[in-house]
Amino acid sequence: MPGYGLPEGRKGLLPSNWAAKRLKNSHNYWITTVKPDGSPHTMIVWGLWRDGVFLFSTGRQSRKAQNLAENPRCVVCTERANQAVIVEGTAEEVRSVPLRRKFLAQYEKKYKFDMSAFEEDILNLKEPIYAVHPAVAFGLDEKKSLNAATRWRF
Repeated sequence: MPGYGLPEGRKGLLPSNWAAKRLKNSHNYWITTVKPDGSPHTMIVWGLWRDGVFLFSTGRQSRKAQNLAENPRCVVCTERANQAVIVEGTAEEVRSVPLRRKFLAQYEKKYKFDMSAFEEDILNLKEPIYAVHPAVAFGLDEKKSLNAATRWRF
């Protein structure tokens, strides 16, 4: 992080499991996509961090889905800014029905939210589930100061 006066070495950096835990346990996530005119669009979503990928669903007509159809680059952030994880990556629609079934089961368990009203459209690929594959992620823990600010490349 040029200009912040951070140490050059790796001592005190956050471990990747620190970020994975926060990505898995976050309840709400901020997602930023890019509109056709290049301006950002940020919204709250519910989602799952599984096997190094962020999964979420949305309506095909939503601004997020329309943006991702044109430009798959996006940013996903956890809900707590004092222990922030910021993931820059690329979203792709999950086309596998078995993976969609697994997503629905895990999503319902995490959020205690009945997805049965959406299940048919999700399983018939009428409504999207996206997988955001990270390119780079940042972790910042306020308690540890800027000296622990960490960047991971994928």
